[in-house]
Amino acid sequence: MKTECTPRLALLNPRVLIGFALYAAGLVLALASMSSAVAGDDVAAELSSSIPAQATGGMWTATGDLGTPRWRHTATLLPNDQVLVAGGGGNSSDLASAQLYHPAIGRWQRIADMNHSHGDHTATLLPNGLVLVAGGVGCNSAGLGHCGPSELYDPTTRTWRDTGSLRRARWDHTATLLPNGQVLVAGGIVELFSTYTASAELYDPATGVWTATGSMTTKRGVQTATLLPNGQVLVAGGRDGDTFFTSAELYDSATGMWTATGSMATPRFVHTATLLPDGQVLVAGGDNFTDGRLASAELYQSATAVFDIQ
Repeated sequence: MKTECTPRLALLNPRVLIGFALYAAGLVLALASMSSAVAGDDVAAELSSSIPAQATGGMWTATGDLGTPRWRHTATLLPNDQVLVAGGGGNSSDLASAQLYHPAIGRWQRIADMNHSHGDHTATLLPNGLVLVAGGVGCNSAGLGHCGPSELYDPTTRTWRDTGSLRRARWDHTATLLPNGQVLVAGGIVELFSTYTASAELYDPATGVWTATGSMTTKRGVQTATLLPNGQVLVAGGRDGDTFFTSAELYDSATGMWTATGSMATPRFVHTATLLPDGQVLVAGGDNFTDGRLASAELYQSATAVFDIQ
């Protein structure tokens, strides 16, 4: 009986060949992304061409590294689809550095430093396209103290300039862009690791000036603030020292006043709050030191002003 010997290459059908090709391409992209850190400390450095890193099929794909280790920073999506990352805590002090992420090529670019170091600050995209950075810790060469100075980033010139200072330096606060274009800053810590505040203030982009507005009903920091479809701002949770809140309140920009609304079932801080398409607010996770890290979630119903446990 004659037995025919089939060449090994014949066993590699087109699907297998395609699989090997995709695997090889994945390795190339992964290696390219690992080498795509920020282009040095030269703020004028331009990026070289690169293959875009794109996530498909519900998977995570590596992209360019920040280059500068940081946490407690902000990330702001700009109108040109780039992402501005600014400040935060570094390995030894709070940072003034900033970077731009270019999604088309999966690379980061170092840009001009902020005028002040900021960590645990806020960054708000204004209707005029500028980005308002306010508050935080840092603001001096020693990297200590609270930030009163605020500054604006101009995406056109990629430069920073100072604007009006907060009436009260603070960190771990919230910042919310209101329908009238002003920015509401509320709560936070006003003395290093000690005093929480209920105070709130408004930034007017037309004048660059901060003015006082009504104080919250409760001193709190590390809370969430969500702009509702009706123009009110929902502030939920947070802490005042070792007290952790279930309470929530609403800010009315027409009157500048705060009123209590339905409370959450679970006290929480460092959680998230997301406005859903149907107008509900999803609050998820957080901590309260009693229950530890939280997996629970709740929904705030604007129509009934109550939270529903999920």
